[in-house]
Amino acid sequence: MTDDSRSDLSYTVLSGAVLNGAVLRYAVLRGVDLSYADLSDADLRGAVLRGVNLSYADLRDADLRGADLRYAVLSYADLRYADLRGADLSDVIGLTDEQKATAIL
Repeated sequence: MTDDSRSDLSYTVLSGAVLNGAVLRYAVLRGVDLSYADLSDADLRGAVLRGVNLSYADLRDADLRGADLRYAVLSYADLRYADLRGADLSDVIGLTDEQKATAIL
């Protein structure tokens, strides 16, 4: 398990990265490309994910409580059982009612 709590990885390209189970609590991931990434079971509590590309990402069972997802791209992201309670979803792009129905809000 990776523990990168409080790391600043802003504007990096992590497309397709395998980060399942990673601990990225309070990490700053502003503008990161995480398209097609596996973030299942990841701990992203309080993370700054503003403007992140999460299209086609696997976020099943991820903990995103209190995360800042403003302007994030969530098109086709798998949010089944992802915990988004308290997350800021302002101006999120591509979030569908179907995705919301499978996530914990």
